[in-house]
Amino acid sequence: MEQHARYCVGIDLGTTHSVLSYVDMHAETPQVKVLSIPQMTAPGTVESLPQLGSFVYQPHEHEMSPKARILPWSDEPQALVGAIARNLGSKTPIRLIASAKSWLCHGGINRREAFLPAGSPDDVSKLSPLQASELYLAHLQNAWNHQFPRYPLAEQDVTITIPASFDPAARDFTAEAAKNVGLSRRTLLEEPQAALYSWIDTHGDSWRERVKIGDVVLVVDIGGGTTDLSLVEVKESDGHLVLERVAVGEHILLGGDNMDLALAYRLKMKLAQNGQELQAWQIQAITHACRDAKEALLNDAQLDAVPIVVPSRSSKLFGATLKTDLTQQEVRQTLVDGFFPQISIDELPQQRARGALTQMGLPYAQDAGITRHIAAFLTKQAGDSPETDPMMPFGGIPGLETSASPTFIQPSVILLNGGVLKSTLLAKRLLATINRWLTDAGAESARTLTGINLDLAVSQGAAYYGAVRQGSGVKIRGGLASAYYVGIESAMPAIPGMAPPLEAMCVAPFGMEEGASITISQREFGLVIGQPVHFQFFGSTVRRDDAAGTHLDTWSADELQELPEIQVTLPVTEGRKHGQIVPVTLAAHVTEVGTLYLEAIATDNSQKWHVEFDVREG
Repeated sequence: MEQHARYCVGIDLGTTHSVLSYVDMHAETPQVKVLSIPQMTAPGTVESLPQLGSFVYQPHEHEMSPKARILPWSDEPQALVGAIARNLGSKTPIRLIASAKSWLCHGGINRREAFLPAGSPDDVSKLSPLQASELYLAHLQNAWNHQFPRYPLAEQDVTITIPASFDPAARDFTAEAAKNVGLSRRTLLEEPQAALYSWIDTHGDSWRERVKIGDVVLVVDIGGGTTDLSLVEVKESDGHLVLERVAVGEHILLGGDNMDLALAYRLKMKLAQNGQELQAWQIQAITHACRDAKEALLNDAQLDAVPIVVPSRSSKLFGATLKTDLTQQEVRQTLVDGFFPQISIDELPQQRARGALTQMGLPYAQDAGITRHIAAFLTKQAGDSPETDPMMPFGGIPGLETSASPTFIQPSVILLNGGVLKSTLLAKRLLATINRWLTDAGAESARTLTGINLDLAVSQGAAYYGAVRQGSGVKIRGGLASAYYVGIESAMPAIPGMAPPLEAMCVAPFGMEEGASITISQREFGLVIGQPVHFQFFGSTVRRDDAAGTHLDTWSADELQELPEIQVTLPVTEGRKHGQIVPVTLAAHVTEVGTLYLEAIATDNSQKWHVEFDVREG
C-alpha cells in the first residue's frame, strides 16, 4: 500500500491566475495554507504573491538582458511567467499568451500544436496550450521546491482543479501537463466542489448547522475565463448529513475576460466619436488596462473614473499616446446590465445565426447574459430529470407545469465563487435575480453561504480534499459529471444517399466513481480490427438515471452532446485477419483522474482492445 505523503497540495490552474495551497498532514492541527509564489513583476524585480498570473510573455531577443530574468531558483528561467508577463503583455499583446486553459479545452484545434500567441507574427516564438499549462505548473513546482527542498512537489499528493464541465479530453490534457512536469501523484477535482470544500473547511463541524437535509446548493463560479455551475444536494446517510454533487452545467466560456473586452470596446466607441480610431492591437492593449480599472471601480463606489492610456506606435517602439477615462457609470451599465440582466426564469440564452466563415479563435459563449445561462441550467436540469416526488427539489414545481412558467430546479442555498463575484455590486445583482425567480415560483429566497476567499478558495478546497482522501474531513460524493455513451452503427440494408442510423449505449453512468469499472455483458457487438475506424462518443449532463448498458435509438439535441470522435486502427491480434469483425462485449473503467477507458473483449477467447479519451489529434 502506497504511503501517504507529508503534504496534500491543491493547485488551482486558473485561466487568469494560478494558486497553490497545502496542508501539512504531520502538523498537530493540520490547516490549509497558501504558498507565496516568487515571480518577476518587472525586469530585475522579484516579488512573492499569493497568485501566479496565468500568462506567458515571449520577449523580443533584445528586449530584456539575461541579468533581468533571474528567479530565486534559476538564472535562466524557461519563460517569463506570471505578473511580469501580464505587465509586459499589456503593452505588447502580440507577444502575450493568455487563456491557455480555455484553449486546452477547445476541441476544434490541435492542442499540441504550437500556435500561441494566436495571430502573432512569425518572428514571435510559439507554444502550444499544453506547453503553456506546463510552464505554469513548472513555475509552481519550482516555487514549492525552493521553499520545501526536503519535500519535492513530485513526492506530495497533488490535486489539480478543473471546471466541472471539462470533457474527458480536456481532463486528459490537464493530467498530461502535470505528468510532463513530473507530478505523478496527481488527482483532478472539479472547481465548484473545491469551492464547497473550502467552505466546509472554513466552518469546521458547524457547516452541518448551516444546511439541512433536502437543501440543494447552487454553486456559481465565475472566473476569468469560464462560468461553472453545479448543484450539490444535502442528503442523509446512517444518520449523518452527506453532500452529493447531482448536476453540472455545460462548458461556458464567459467570465472576467469577456467583461474586460466589453469595456475596451466601449472605450473604442467613445474614442471613435472624437475621431480617434483604434487598431486591433490597441484594443488588446487597453483590454488589460480595463481589467485593473474595472476592479478599482467595482471595489470603490466613490471612485468616479480611472484614466486609461492607449499606446500608439511611431518610429520608435512606442510613441505618442491617447488618453481617455473609464467611468463608474460606464462600468455599471456595461457589466451589471450587460452580463447580469434582470430577466425572468424563462428567458434563455440567445443563439444568433453564425457566419459561414469565422476566424479561428476560442468558442466564446454567444450570449453574454450570465443570468440567462443560469436560468437555462436550472430549467434544463428540471426538464430532463426523472419523475420523483413532486415536493422534492428535483421533481419539478407543483402547480407550475405550464408553458408560461417552466419548471426549474429551486436552489435553497447559493455559494458564490470566482474573482468576478468579489464585486458586491455584481454579486448582489446575481442573487437578487435568482431570488426573484424563487419568489415568483412561491418559494423562499435562497440562503447564501459565506466565508470563503473568492480568489483562493478553489486551491484551498483542493488541498482540503487531499486531506479528505487521506481519511480526514468530509467527502462530497461526485464521480463522473456526465454520463458517457458510445455510438453504435445500425445494421441495415444500404439506402442510396443515407448513412446507417446511429444508436447510442451508455458505457459510463453519471456519478460513476473514479477507479470504478463496469462490464456490459448483456449485449454483443461486432468490432472491426485492422482497418481505420472511428469511435463516436456522446456525453450527457441531464440523463442522470441511465445505467450502464442503457440503449438509445433516438435522443434530443439537448440530451446528448457529441464529443470529438477518435480515429484509430485497432491491432490485428494472433489468429485474426485485417478487416475482421470480432464479436465482443464492452467494459468501461474510469481512471483516478476521471478519464474514461473503453475496453472491447472478444467473446471467443477474451482478447482485448481498448480505446481511451487520449485525444489522438491531427
